[in-house]
Amino acid sequence: MAAHIDNFAEVTFTDPAHIRNFCIIAHIDHGKSTLADRILQYSKVVSERDMREQFLDNMDIERERGITIKAQNVRLPWTPTSGPFVGQQTVLQMIDTPGHVDFSYEVSRALEACEGAILLVDAAQGIEAQTLANLYMAMDNDLEIIPVLNKIDLPAADPDKYALEIANIIGVEPEDVLRVSGKTGQGVPELLDKLVELVPPPTSEHGADAPARALIFDSVYDTYRGVVTYVRMIDGTLRPNQQVTMMNTGVRHEILEIGVVSPTMKKTAGLGPGEVGYLITGVKDVRETRVGDTVTWASKGATVPLAGFEEVKPMVYSGLFPVSQEDFPALRESLEKLQLNDASLTWEPETSVALGFGFRCGFLGLLHMEITRDRLEREFDLDLISTAPSVTYRVIAEDGSEQVVHNPSDWPGGKLQAVYEPVVNMTLLVPQEFVGTTMELCQSKRGTMKNLEYLSEDRVELRYIMPLGEIIFDFFDMLKSRTKGYASLNYEEAGEQEADLVKVDILLQGEPVDAFSAIVHRDSALWYGNKMTKKLKELIPRQQFEVPVQAAIGSKIIARENIRALRKDVLSKCYGGDISRKRKLLEKQKAGKKRMKSIGSVTVPQEAFVAALSTDEG
Repeated sequence: MAAHIDNFAEVTFTDPAHIRNFCIIAHIDHGKSTLADRILQYSKVVSERDMREQFLDNMDIERERGITIKAQNVRLPWTPTSGPFVGQQTVLQMIDTPGHVDFSYEVSRALEACEGAILLVDAAQGIEAQTLANLYMAMDNDLEIIPVLNKIDLPAADPDKYALEIANIIGVEPEDVLRVSGKTGQGVPELLDKLVELVPPPTSEHGADAPARALIFDSVYDTYRGVVTYVRMIDGTLRPNQQVTMMNTGVRHEILEIGVVSPTMKKTAGLGPGEVGYLITGVKDVRETRVGDTVTWASKGATVPLAGFEEVKPMVYSGLFPVSQEDFPALRESLEKLQLNDASLTWEPETSVALGFGFRCGFLGLLHMEITRDRLEREFDLDLISTAPSVTYRVIAEDGSEQVVHNPSDWPGGKLQAVYEPVVNMTLLVPQEFVGTTMELCQSKRGTMKNLEYLSEDRVELRYIMPLGEIIFDFFDMLKSRTKGYASLNYEEAGEQEADLVKVDILLQGEPVDAFSAIVHRDSALWYGNKMTKKLKELIPRQQFEVPVQAAIGSKIIARENIRALRKDVLSKCYGGDISRKRKLLEKQKAGKKRMKSIGSVTVPQEAFVAALSTDEG
């Protein structure tokens, strides 16, 4: 077996007519990784001894949560046993993509490296909103779509019903929808044969003899070997020891190693048109390799770079601060390395009175934010505090000057002419019985309905325009609890709208704590003020003096809680005797408390910051 695998890896410059590049798009938990496991098993690139579940999910977080975060590419041999290409050895290059909307940038980059896509749908649940979004993205890229129903072995599966639903959406006949079980392997060899038949081979504009052009669609930092760059060859060939140039950055490197991932890295004598593989140039500076850049020869190279990828705009911002300020340089370095592996992450330095030096990071959504923080803590051994997520606002002051605000601490004082907040187009797929509760939730979050459409007898598609600031906290959790987990949600940017927004400050002893400030709609300001003051009253330890916790809009206090003082029993030594002796001791204590209050400062423990800023509760 091993010899067979190695010999396969030695074959270089495969004829593009024998290559099929495809990816798998599906919703979370519809069985992408399980199907990928079966495909690896049937193509015999992984021995039975090494096989494990979720083989391509190699991060601990992915395995724990059962979700795919990083798209993984793998090269597989396959010889069809049916269809027009029977007996012809083919190279399948599969990219397993994430399903969650927060990682849609990973999906969009994977689609650029493919000619076909397997649309995988759970036969017991039907198509979900996020799958629809990825499907439309694949259709925009002119990919050949192969519709597949997975989990047909489940007792609750209803393949006929959902085959009809998929057929209506993508315009095929219900019998064209393939039926497989990723768990048992039923129908997987037939799916691969169909894939070879339907997915077109990669085409090269200028052929194998033209100057090389390779698109960087992903990269990862290896402690020992530096940056490992994943490329999809478009034109020409690349070989080891060749001098190459990154066309956007203009940096020159020498290729130290080139090869394919099958599913571990295997050196080859080069890569030809249509092939997907990796390059190692020994570069350690992560800024020299960018996703979307074009690799070409250093001498007589191509003159026109490939189109690359659209710049992705962050939807949600949050501050990341090291618990110990000594870790600040380590956090900067870690963010640079992580950005190499996660091209949708953006960051810039920021300072906070309460938390010190840190970075304002931009994410595609709340899950993306949570995963990024988890990865920084695990992979780079950092202790971090993240501030409450916020979105970007455009503020016009009374004098007409304009300011973009990422952070509540940048909110301008004084009167404002107008405030604009980002809005999103939201698509919700819900069972018919939950339409009422879903509409009620959307209206409570200031959503405006665009349309309602029945996809089938019992599934409804709702479209809303909603402020992004309303859905980044707990909207998804509330939606899931109101629909017993059956609803699915997808959203995309839709410009901005004017809104009545205010900044709520949280004051401790009259001093604002910038980490707790938030920009909220005027109608929600009282709710936010009450929530935070009550929370902080429980979290901040009692001091020797009374501490007022207040919420304020400008100079107007809208909520208040008091943290009671700790009291020492000064009367314990006073037994019997005149009341005036007791009063004298109490007055003395009162004066001391007053003096302490004027000079004492309230220390907020780190745990209180973390707990107050966490968005776990509804």
